[in-house]
Formats: sequence, structure tokens, C-alpha cells
Amino acid sequence: MEQVTAMVQSINGVVWGPVMLILLLGVGLFLQAGLRLMPVLRLGTGFSMLWQGRQAGSGDKGEISPFNALMTSLSATIGTGNIAGVATAITLGGPGAVFWMWVTALVGMATKYSEAVCAVRFRETDEAGNHVGGPMYYIRNGLGRNWAWLGVLFALFGTVASFGIGNTVQANSVADALFTSFNIPAWLTGIVIMVLAGSVILGGIKRISAVAGKLVPLMAVAYFLAGIVILVINADEIIPALGLIIEHAFTPASATGGFAGAAVASAIRFGVARGVFSNEAGLGSAPIAHAAAQTSDPVRQGLVAMLGTFIDTLVICTITALAIITSGQWLSGESGAALTSMAFRHTLPGPGDYIVAIALAIFAFTTILGWSYYGERCFQFLFGARFCMVYRVLFVLAIPVGAMAHLDFIWLLADTFNALMAIPNLIALLMLSPVVFSLTREWFAREAAHTPS
Repeated sequence: MEQVTAMVQSINGVVWGPVMLILLLGVGLFLQAGLRLMPVLRLGTGFSMLWQGRQAGSGDKGEISPFNALMTSLSATIGTGNIAGVATAITLGGPGAVFWMWVTALVGMATKYSEAVCAVRFRETDEAGNHVGGPMYYIRNGLGRNWAWLGVLFALFGTVASFGIGNTVQANSVADALFTSFNIPAWLTGIVIMVLAGSVILGGIKRISAVAGKLVPLMAVAYFLAGIVILVINADEIIPALGLIIEHAFTPASATGGFAGAAVASAIRFGVARGVFSNEAGLGSAPIAHAAAQTSDPVRQGLVAMLGTFIDTLVICTITALAIITSGQWLSGESGAALTSMAFRHTLPGPGDYIVAIALAIFAFTTILGWSYYGERCFQFLFGARFCMVYRVLFVLAIPVGAMAHLDFIWLLADTFNALMAIPNLIALLMLSPVVFSLTREWFAREAAHTPS
């Protein structure tokens, strides 16, 4: 077992190493340049499309509204990475890591936009009449049957990753947080999550999206407001905190207090890695949800999809980062969710701990819901729609196992397969970029033609 673990660790070091991070940023920069910075410049248009997308248009095909498609993808991306991941990035890379998380988000908006455009453009209707899509489908339908093997690889990686990063690891995080804060036993947490998640997951995408459409905005706004309260209390420290973020993005952070110090290379590496892990831009997961949207226009859904990266990283992760830095607790030597809890507790003695524990539990729960759909579609691509219920049952049964188990190897394996998903997806996005650019130019030309002068 030690040899297997060592082998997986070696692979993990490569797939989450500098080459992969450069590839993710490189593809994002290429797409951002090809789109002429449209995802950043047209952010307001995206929010307008989101507001209009609360209801599907007449004649639009799909299973869920464009708004609920975004909420489903956000349910999977707003998770432990926003609480534990941000804290880990600051611990290992210093405050400068936050700046590189922002850069990753701005670049990732173009990647997420392109993923959704391809997902809607090349989606299929399965034997049950549902619209299905994602990297495995736009690889097969966009690049041709000769590339189908690449889609199979993505589906295989996605299926394995869903049981780890999207299931057992999340359940374990919830169990640990609730035991630490409320002394609730792990087995009880596992069973409760299994029952609650099972009642949603077994109902399929329509039930998942309905729950996500209500729970995700509620939890995101509640966490955002809690963070704002902390920033108001620490208002005098906000400008110095932003100064530290900018300064240490380009100069090393010296060791002080319990903080071990960090080089600029560490700030870049951990900022980019945690940013990608949090918003999943380039990994190919989110377009699976956007493919089910009730829309006839790939560009409109792309404009909605790119908001996921903005909301996840530039809003939620920033709140966590500023709460940690303004509280001064990033110098304590603590890491992960414990550091975020310490920051909230330091500023809000009493409720601070509970806010983080409850937020972590809800974030992880919605991640389980979102990833159950991602994994199901990957599983369906490999084995057919008639086996989807088998996947749902297995996925639900794995939840209490994850809550009670020691997951060091499972985490490592899932994290590795999660990164491996990016390779086929990024290849497809590069090869299909002319389609994305063409569809985008045509859509904005039509919009300009219909806009009164």
C-alpha cells in the first residue's frame, strides 16, 4: 500500500504542479485574449442574463432554468475550498497568494464561459429525453469520433473524483467540523447527511437544481454578511490587509509569529492551485450542469456560467481571506478550516466558531449534491442512462462511510483524479476555441444590430 500511495503522490505532484498550473492559466489567458477580455468587460451583461434566466424562455430546450444551472454548478464549487482552501493558501503562500487567486479567477472567467458555450453547443438528448453535455460530449461531438477516447478518459476521471472530492471528503469535513464545535458523533452526521442528500439526489437533476436554487443563494449571502460584519469590526485593518496582499504577491513574506514565511513562487503556486480548486475553472465539471439549462443559445448560458468563478473566488473567497488577514490570525501558525474558525472567533467571540462550522457543513452538503450530478453524467457516458440509478444509490451509500473513515489516501486519490479531469478538457477547449470565438462574435453582432442607436 505504501508503494501505491507513493506512486499516487508522485502523480499528484505533477498534475497539481507548476506545469498544470501554467497550462490552466495559459489556456485561460489564450481564451481571454481571443474573447478580447469580454468576460471581464461584460460582467454586467452576465448578471443581466442571470436575472433574465430565472425562468426559461418559450421554446427553450433543457431540464432546468439558466439560473438554477448556475446555482447547481455553484453548489459544487462553493465548498470547503472557500473556507479551508483559502486559509491553507495563506498559510503556505502568505497574503500574496490571495492576489494570485484573484488573477486565476479573472482568467478563469474566460475558461468557464468557453466551457458552458461548448456544453450547450454540443449537448445531446439521451434515451430518457434529458439534455446531457459536458467535456465528454463536446469532445466527441465537437472534435469527432476519433477523439472519443479522450472523452472516455474525462468521464472515468470524473466518476472517480465524484466519490472522493465530491462525496466522502466533504462528508468527512462536515463530520469533523460538527464534532469539534458541537460534539456530534461522526456516525450520526454521516447518517443524517445520507438521508438528507439521498432524498434530493435520488430525484435527479430537477430536484437537485430546485434545492440548489434556494439553498446556494441563501448560504452564500449569509456567509457574505457574516464576513462583512467581521470586516466592519476590523475596518481599520482592511487597507493594511490589501497592502499586504499586493506587496507579498511580488515580494517574499518574512517569517513572523507562527507564520513560517513564503517566497513569491509559493504565493503564486498556492494562490493559483487553491483558486482553481475552489472555482474549478478548467476542470470541466461546471459545464455538465450548464448543459442541462433551458436555453437555445450557448453564448447566453456562457455569460451566466462565467459568473460562477466571479462569485466563488472574487466574492466568497475574498471575504474569507480578508477576515483571516484583518484579524491577524494568519500569523498564528494554524492552517485550514481551523485558521478560518480562529479568525472568526477572534473577531466574534462566541458565535464565530459556530458560523464557520455551520457554513462548512452547508457548503459541503451542497457540494455533495452538485458533484452527485457531475459524477452521474460521467457514469452515464461510460455505461448508459439505464444505470444512473445504480450510481445514485452507490453515491448515497458512500456518504456515511466517508464521514467515519480516515481519508488520507482517498483524499490523495480523489485530488489527483480531480486534476486529471483538466487535461482532456483543456485540450478540447483549445481545439474548439475557434467555435467559441465565432459564436461569441455572431451573438454580440446580433445584439448590436437589435439595439436602438
